[in-house]
Amino acid sequence: MLHARIRSLVLAVVAVLVATMATVLMGTGVAKADSELVYVYSPSMDKDIPIKVLTAAGGGPAPTLYLLDGLRAPEDNSGWLIETDVERFFADKHVNVVIPFGGGGTFYSDWQRDDPKLGRVKWETFLTQELPPVMADRFGSDNVNNAVAGLSMSGTSALNLAAHRPDFYKAVASFSGYPTASSPGFAQGISVAVGEMGGNARNMWGTWPSADWIRNDPSLNVGALRNTAVFVSSGSGSPATDPVFNPASSRFDPVRFAQMVPLETAAGMSSRAFVPLLQAAGGRPNVKITGTGVHWWNHWEQHLHDAWFETIAPALGG
Repeated sequence: MLHARIRSLVLAVVAVLVATMATVLMGTGVAKADSELVYVYSPSMDKDIPIKVLTAAGGGPAPTLYLLDGLRAPEDNSGWLIETDVERFFADKHVNVVIPFGGGGTFYSDWQRDDPKLGRVKWETFLTQELPPVMADRFGSDNVNNAVAGLSMSGTSALNLAAHRPDFYKAVASFSGYPTASSPGFAQGISVAVGEMGGNARNMWGTWPSADWIRNDPSLNVGALRNTAVFVSSGSGSPATDPVFNPASSRFDPVRFAQMVPLETAAGMSSRAFVPLLQAAGGRPNVKITGTGVHWWNHWEQHLHDAWFETIAPALGG
């Protein structure tokens, strides 16, 4: 009898341990936002655009955050999904997060002319006119509370979109963007960047400094952003905190240095020049321009978190 009781107790303990282990094994996976990959036809570009939608937690109409990729945006994914915790971060938040695939080298703009390499580029029309009705019909976006954010190339794009449509976007975030886009040096850098993706910047905004270069320079259109919640961040390109980027270190990597330091130095200079212009126009941006940091995803991931809590969520009613 005693042996039977001991055996029963042992079996019960084992069962509890197994159940506990199963819970641990299954429960330690970090929650991710529910998501759906959809293909949205763009009449203006005459093609389907893949869109990853991280759907809002909870029911009812939801605000929408449009999250744009960088210069080398792949056609079948997004750097935000590949390199950051965006799915985990938004898993419990009542917001639809819209992540378009593609758009590399386009500055998510409406181009003046078709390009031999990049084709017909009408991203602004797609993002502001063609995609929002789909978000309302399929995902319950309220199309009232909208924000847009981007990094590097698309940090500039996000500010432009918000300046062009202050009636649509309540908040905008630029991470390591170039908001002095038409300034000497920056304009030439943008032209080179477009060329790296096979495009011709003259097909984008014409010959610099044309009216379209001016229209797509956030620093020259700050008045349109005075009532928009704005978050601006960048590093300075300083390599001091990471030996990989420090020429004095034995771990110095010249290739990574060339890829990540000069771009962030330029972004820091451009963002620093932009902020006082916006403030002078009546804007009150949240600013995180640091003395360190290079042009890479770990910084943009953290800046997205900061932008969400400090700027985007409050503007969207979160």
